[in-house]
Amino acid sequence: MSNRMKNPAEVIPQAYKGIGNLLAAVADGGLPETTTELIAMRVSSLNGCAACLQGHAVRVEEVGLPIEKIVGLAAYRESPFFSEAEKAALALADAVTRLADSEDAVPDELWREVTKHYDERQTAALILCIATHNLFNRVNVTVREDAENPFWMR
Repeated sequence: MSNRMKNPAEVIPQAYKGIGNLLAAVADGGLPETTTELIAMRVSSLNGCAACLQGHAVRVEEVGLPIEKIVGLAAYRESPFFSEAEKAALALADAVTRLADSEDAVPDELWREVTKHYDERQTAALILCIATHNLFNRVNVTVREDAENPFWMR
């Protein structure tokens, strides 16, 4: 499958800078890198973004994600390999990625679970991480970004 056009972040370089600033803010939010990678992979999987999944497959070894978490990501709720904090973060990623699937997209019970494990700065980083990866996915799926040679790896 070929790209429909250049990635919009290539066409409008200011967009790439803005996305970079969002990622830097997430990195500064106090979350473990393993958590942000799990979120990125979960969101990308839900959105069917092969280019992003491929990009994150390269990072999992760098951040030290064990194979049990990578393989078990689709069934994180039932998996014994995820901490309660990771499960809360992933549930938030599911809810925010699928906003239209529920009348109350982020119910209070989920919010309480997230904020039980993460302070305000970390929760802000979680929200920005989820939103930024949804942005990446929506752009990349729309233009059919090449998973074998995405523009950010060229």
